[in-house]
Formats: sequence, C-alpha cells, structure tokens
Amino acid sequence: MSQNLQKTLRDSKAARWSALAIISITMFAGYFLTDVMSPLKPLLEAQLHWTSTDYGIFTSAYGWLNVFFLMLIFGGIILDKMGVRFTGLMSATIMVIGASIKYYAVAVDFPEDALIFGMKSQVVFASIGFAIFGVGVEVAGITVSKIIVKWFKGYEMALAMGMQMAVARLGTLLAMAAPVPLATYFGVVSAPLAFCLVLLVIGLLTFFIYVAMDKKLDASISANGEAAHEDPFSFSDIGFIVKNKGFWLIALLCVLFYSSVFPFLKYAADLMVNKYGLKQEVAGLIPSLLPLGTLFLTPVFGSIYDKKGKGATIMIIGAAILIFVHSFFSLPILNHWLMAVLLVILLGVGLSLVPSAMWPSVPKIIPEKQLGTAYSLIFWIQNWGLMGVPLLIGTVLDKYCINGQVTIDGNVKPTYDYTIPMLIFTTFGFLAVVIGLMLKAEDKKKNYGLELPNIKK
Repeated sequence: MSQNLQKTLRDSKAARWSALAIISITMFAGYFLTDVMSPLKPLLEAQLHWTSTDYGIFTSAYGWLNVFFLMLIFGGIILDKMGVRFTGLMSATIMVIGASIKYYAVAVDFPEDALIFGMKSQVVFASIGFAIFGVGVEVAGITVSKIIVKWFKGYEMALAMGMQMAVARLGTLLAMAAPVPLATYFGVVSAPLAFCLVLLVIGLLTFFIYVAMDKKLDASISANGEAAHEDPFSFSDIGFIVKNKGFWLIALLCVLFYSSVFPFLKYAADLMVNKYGLKQEVAGLIPSLLPLGTLFLTPVFGSIYDKKGKGATIMIIGAAILIFVHSFFSLPILNHWLMAVLLVILLGVGLSLVPSAMWPSVPKIIPEKQLGTAYSLIFWIQNWGLMGVPLLIGTVLDKYCINGQVTIDGNVKPTYDYTIPMLIFTTFGFLAVVIGLMLKAEDKKKNYGLELPNIKK
C-alpha cells in the first residue's frame, strides 16, 4: 500500500524541500562572494588606489574563463554526462579555490609599480581568483537548476526555483550590507572576503549531505521500476539545442535582463554616494533592499506561474520595469535618497518577475536529458554580458563621467556623474522587452506551454 501512495523519494514533500534547502546553502555562499566587492569600490579606490577601470577589469573577470575558454559549456556537458552529484561537488570545490586566490590578492600588499600586461599585479591576481570562482558558481547554478527539475518535475517547480533564488539573493543582500562594516571593524578591505571564504567551505561540506539524499532518490526510482536517467546525452544534442529558436530567445532575454541588473549592482553603492550624496558607510544599505524584495516576491511569482501560467507575460512585465527604473536613475533630478529606495524596490520586483518564470520555462522548450547543456549555453551567453558590461561601465565612468574629486581618510578619489551608465542599462531593458514579446509569439506558434501552469492536475 505504501508503495502505491509514495512511488519515489521525490513524491515526499518533506524530502524534496529538504533537498532544496541543502543545495540553497551552497548558492547562498556563492552569491555572497559574487557581489561582496560591490560596496567596497570607494575603499578600493581610496586604500588600494584602484581606478574605475581597474574595478571594471576585476568585475569583468567573472566571465573570462566561462566565455573565452568555454568552461561553462564544458561544465554543462560534464553535468549531463556525469550527473548532479559529481558536478555539484566539483563546482563547489572550484568556488573555494577561486575565493582563496581572490582573498590572497586583496589581503597581500603588492608594490604599486608592479604590473602584469600593463595592469596592476594586485588587480590581475584578484581577477584570476574571481574568474576561477566564476566558473564554479556558474556551473553550480546550472547544477542546482537541474537538481530542482529532477526533484520537482510535475510539482512546484517554479516555486522551488523561486525559493532557491530567494535564498541565494539573501547572499546578495548580505554582500550589499555587510562588507563595509566588516572592513571598517577589522580595518582591512580583505576582511569580508575572509568571511566569504568560510561560508563557501561550509557550502561545500553541506553539499555532501545532498549527495547522500540524491543517491537515495535514484535508488527509490530504480526500486519503483523506473529508469533513474533518460537516454544518455550525446554531443549531437548540442545541435538540437542551438537550432531551437525558443532557446535563443530565452538566452537573449537572459543576457539582456541580467546585464541591466547585476552589473548595475556592482556600481550601485558608488551610485548612491555620487548621485544621492550618501556616506560610504551606509551606501550599500539601499542596494541591499533589492535582494530583500526578491526574497519574498520570487517565490510568490513562481507559485503564480505554477498554478496559473502566464510565464512569457510575467517575463515581459519584469523587463519593462527595468526601463522605468534605470531611466529614472539617469535623470539629473530627483536626487533624494528616498527616490533611490523606491527605484531599488521596483527593480527588486523586476528581478523577482523574470527569473521566476524564465528558468522554469527552459524545461518546456528543451528535453530533460539536454537541460544541463542548455542551461550552460544560456549561462555562457549571459556571461558575455556579465563580463563585458561592468568593464564597459567602468571605462565609460573614467573617460566620460568624472566631474570632481573627494578625499576619503586622507586619500583622494574621483567623483562621477552616472547619467550615461544608467542610459546604457535602460537600453538593455528596452531590448529585453522586445525579445520577451518575440518569445511570447514563438510560444503561441510552437505551443511550448509557457503560458500554461506547471503543476499537472
């Protein structure tokens, strides 16, 4: 009787949500390190004498190995060939290695005249560490996405993805609010990075618990007479993926949307200092409201998609919010900090809407056996934006936006006019809306089911 009531471990609500909670810890730590340097930009300029271009080079390094050496695509292929257990442990280990190098680079004093390929040696080593970490966290992201599909297919998939993203965004929230107080308390810029490194080690150890659960899931699937895996992945499947128009529309929407959010976060604290006149010590608090909003709203919108559908419509609305927010940030008026709070909250709504519908829509377009590679290709395309846009913004700031200088703790740093960068982000939002409308039309033509609920009755 019990076998009829509960066919596999994933049919247990407690089991599948426990698995989600465990893997979310790893992603929380990863998201923390991803943005931990964002509020520290003025301190990097004042204490380590970095320029905006140096900072732009460093932030762009996140995608170097993923984009130019195709590490993310290889990671997706490894995921489809080797499974979530091996790939998850591998990616978590890579995150720890990259974070260790990044911490070393910032913690150690480098001679200011020491250059590598014309760049500050400290910036180069920090960038190498960030690039290695970027491989780990991106491969971990696609692994977690496939894990959720494995455990929640036919159940609350969008809600589960929304909950996982909400926990990960807590890492972003902590990265916006905690670094400056930590650096101030310990008196060194590297202190927040040391804290991140400890969290990443905890995330790695935690993933071993998930490995044990995943083995039990496969055993329960086999005991129920089902195949634990679908037909094995083959390299010819890549051709199937790249010929799919729906895949390309999702990928383009992804890169445009995230290019107007995460690179913005890299400069958001500096924007608060330069446009709204906030002190460095509190400038990160307003950007921290963005992930706080997604903590609650992403699961809500994911649940709506699960029960009511309208995935393509949700993505279009989220992208349209970007246009409104960044266009108002670009205005040389309305410079009260309360306006910044309102705009960041609205941006948080947009960041909740699009991912809550976008990631659960991929399994409706791509077969499950190809999901690892499909997600990795989407993340690879996304990484072009995450790599190029921060460098673009940093270069634009140095060349066109310096409007004065200010002294912090006896060190002189430039001040900036952020109008042009915000207009760049606005353009990305407009293009994302166009791609969203094209995706909705393609869904109507191909019947992917993006406007249909995820939960099967």
